[in-house]
Amino acid sequence: MLKIEQHHNHYLLRTNHTPDTLSLDWFDMAFWQQKNAVVTSKQGRAAAWFVRYTDQDVAVLKHYWRGGLISKLLKDQYVFTGLKHTRVYLELHLLNQLADLDLPVPTPLGAKVTVSAGIYRADILTHAISGAQSLCERLQSAPLSAQGWQQVASTLARFHHAGAYHDDLNCNNILFDDCGEVYLIDFDKGALKTPAKEWQMANIDRLARSLKKEASRSAQFFCSPQDWQSFIDVYQSEMKKKPV
Repeated sequence: MLKIEQHHNHYLLRTNHTPDTLSLDWFDMAFWQQKNAVVTSKQGRAAAWFVRYTDQDVAVLKHYWRGGLISKLLKDQYVFTGLKHTRVYLELHLLNQLADLDLPVPTPLGAKVTVSAGIYRADILTHAISGAQSLCERLQSAPLSAQGWQQVASTLARFHHAGAYHDDLNCNNILFDDCGEVYLIDFDKGALKTPAKEWQMANIDRLARSLKKEASRSAQFFCSPQDWQSFIDVYQSEMKKKPV
């Protein structure tokens, strides 16, 4: 369960993994800039800031932005129908559950929801994955080893055995850390479901489409039909096993 603190029109959400020192200031970029603790940023639709919150640890701070046509009118505004219905509460709660299941996700550190006149805005903070490189980035630079594809397939099977549904499983949301371990990120609109082949294969199909899309717009992209078949073979083999 998440722990909720209310500060006027702000809600501070804590998880089982939240540092004791977390405060509303942690969701204000000016706070980190004053501390000279901004490591880097990632721009674009999925913009994020990387900030050093201890001498050894880096966190990822992400603001919730709308997509699609409605984003032209309501860039980061959502109708507030209760805290537990907000996108950030649902994502943080799910990440907390997945982390407690020892699945490889970014450690959820906390979130902030600000409510005004029936509208909310939100931010989420997670621990940064050390040396993270997406599957997409890897395939743009060099072929992935057979072991790498096996690692991706077996990791996805672990999530599916646990009933962890990812709403947007694509090659940018699959990360390798600096030790070669595979993580899944961005569980917005995800859920824990009863394991079922229908939604599990829909996840795999979504990943296949993203690989084809990236291949079509990259100067080079190392993903052959043989690589994909190898991935499918390992995934199906892992799914036949009883979950540990």
